[in-house]
Amino acid sequence: MSDTLITIIAVFLAAILMFVFPLMSVAERTDDMSQLAVQAAVTEFVDDSRAVGKITADNYDRLISRIEATGNSFDVEMEVKVIDENIGKKSAWTQGQVIGENVYYSVYTSQITDVLQQDDGNGVYSLKEGDIFSCSVKNTNKTIAQSIRDVFYSISGSGTSTVSVAHSGVVTATGSN
Repeated sequence: MSDTLITIIAVFLAAILMFVFPLMSVAERTDDMSQLAVQAAVTEFVDDSRAVGKITADNYDRLISRIEATGNSFDVEMEVKVIDENIGKKSAWTQGQVIGENVYYSVYTSQITDVLQQDDGNGVYSLKEGDIFSCSVKNTNKTIAQSIRDVFYSISGSGTSTVSVAHSGVVTATGSN
């Protein structure tokens, strides 16, 4: 009886070692490749938008198609911190670039995509020099690696994302429509 129990346990452990751990390794590698692809796409999108001073519908669509090519679904969030230079403010300072004089207000994803999807065919959200543009992307689906981790480790909750990327920077050119 004890030899049978030991044999069953040995077969079970051998199955885990031969099949589950390699599957887990391949799934983790797939998530890593997705992370790299999304990082490259988001970095290119933000840097291109900062360099030309505008967010175009074509660039946004290219970003969406590149990140969805990984086979995951994503939540894309954009934020533009628009600089309000407050030029009309009376001050004893003679310089325009005094620390503390500039104020930023934020424009978020829904407002930006509304401009990009306007019916006039323009599809351009203009930025100006000094604005701060940021974009963050998180996967919304559960990857195979997350599912396997849930079974074995029970550490990955429903609110965690495996593929998560954020990139931001200061706009270096004023764009025009």
